[in-house]
Amino acid sequence: MHTKTLTELAQGLRTGEFSSIELTQAFLKRIKQHNHLNAYITVTEELALQNAKDADLRLSNDKADLLTGIPIAQKDIFCTLNIKTSCGSKMLDNFIAPYNATVVEKLNQAGAVMLGKLNMDEFAMGSSNETSHFGAVKNPWNINMVPGGSSGGSAVAVSAGLAVCATGTDTGGSIRQPAALCGITGLKPTYGRVSRYGMIAYASSLDQGGPMARNAEDTAILLQAMAGFDEKDSTSVNIPVPNYCSGLNNSLDGLKIGLPKEFFGEGLNNDVAVILETAINEYRKLGAEIIEISMPTLKLAIPAYYVIAPAECSANLSRFDGVRYGYRCNNPIDLTDLYTRSRGEGFGKEVKRRILMGTYALSAGYYDAYYLKAQKIRRLISQDFKNSFTKVDVIMGPVTPTTAFGIGDKMDDPIEMYLSDIYTIAINLAGLPAMSIPAGFVDGMPVGIQIIGNYFAEDRLLNIAHQYQHVTDWHQHTPKGFE
Repeated sequence: MHTKTLTELAQGLRTGEFSSIELTQAFLKRIKQHNHLNAYITVTEELALQNAKDADLRLSNDKADLLTGIPIAQKDIFCTLNIKTSCGSKMLDNFIAPYNATVVEKLNQAGAVMLGKLNMDEFAMGSSNETSHFGAVKNPWNINMVPGGSSGGSAVAVSAGLAVCATGTDTGGSIRQPAALCGITGLKPTYGRVSRYGMIAYASSLDQGGPMARNAEDTAILLQAMAGFDEKDSTSVNIPVPNYCSGLNNSLDGLKIGLPKEFFGEGLNNDVAVILETAINEYRKLGAEIIEISMPTLKLAIPAYYVIAPAECSANLSRFDGVRYGYRCNNPIDLTDLYTRSRGEGFGKEVKRRILMGTYALSAGYYDAYYLKAQKIRRLISQDFKNSFTKVDVIMGPVTPTTAFGIGDKMDDPIEMYLSDIYTIAINLAGLPAMSIPAGFVDGMPVGIQIIGNYFAEDRLLNIAHQYQHVTDWHQHTPKGFE
């Protein structure tokens, strides 16, 4: 059952081919079988079986949504009532959330069955899922390789069949990058489309929750349940949510696809470039027009991001002081000792690095030189995208420069690690929607292609992805040993 799509499973539940309890038990069994991947931090077996029992009742009364009875998993950055929400950190290893995040609440209302909480880079800071307090997550295509991050646990759970679909969050590429490295579909919505209430903040002006699934259709169904205005979130946008499934089969005739020359130059692996060219040719066959464009500010995205994101992280993580909740050091001498040791012992190396970077950028004398200048660059990047969308409908390019790299290969070189997000970060700075879909393999490891849309054009992106998946089967491949 783990190889079926969400749509196929929903049909099976409605026809009585199997029950939600049977389906849930099958996935719980797989999680136990494959826990060497380290995808889950917490498995909520008792809650999942109760959710499944409730879902079967709804199904028997014909009161079911498409997600009713479907086993999903939540990234451990979303607060879940009475369940540990750790954010992959020692700092929150003892934190039991007193409420549900809006995303969690929406999926509960849709009748989804929560299998557990998924591993992630600590406080979503990382590109490889190696910074987690609970250990590195392993890529099912090759367990010696990283799955990408920070939503690595989510990508692995879907890729290895340990959940039908999963939630993720994307601050600089953390849905799209692991989706590409694990061979699944992942969508980062427009900033404000999915509520951030109850999603533990890393960089508030960049963070956005989104869906991760095997294919575009499943991604559309999950996004349908997640999206919408939330008065509890001041950044939530109050505009109608379209039916994301209704336009999946629309023709791509006349679609204008922009290829930024800055995405296809130095730094992109030659074998990955060949895969992308093959995928772009498929879009030509589907009726799309390919147009080369230039976006000169893209090269400024990495330096701007690594000023803005750490600055916001420095402010957001100041609340973790050992006083109100979270980790507290033993036997502090005084208040200063409580603060310094609680934070020093509770945070990992990468989180400390970014807090220090951000605090420095915001400090007196450096605010104008770094933070203010980075925000000006951010506006230029947004304008570059705006100008491009007057010429093309969508923009395409790589998700990552290479396929997945080895566990431990980049941990001692932060700059090299940061560059693995070089093609994704600009989209977050502009607040645009983008997605990664499987496009092929290099030496047995998945490659994704990135599709970037204009604001609130998620329905168009899903249509473009779905049409590609009609004529290719890359999204149907399963890692060896997880069939």
